[in-house]
Amino acid sequence: MNISSYRVKVMKTLKDEVKIPTVIVKDCDIVPNHISKVLSELKEVGAVECLNEEAKGRLYGLTDLGDEIVDNLAE
Repeated sequence: MNISSYRVKVMKTLKDEVKIPTVIVKDCDIVPNHISKVLSELKEVGAVECLNEEAKGRLYGLTDLGDEIVDNLAE
């Protein structure tokens, strides 16, 4: 997976927090129609997980792998 600026922003905003997509969009200054693609790509590689797949207001957070990636980005 390429680490695009969008993916990096999303992963950093999810560090130590769980958020819904609309909050992620605001925090990351990402165009709203990009967020679902970015989250899907991050889920596919196991960096992000949806904590409530069946709910309307989906909550996303980092997995252990995602946490490790963000920690390595900071170095």
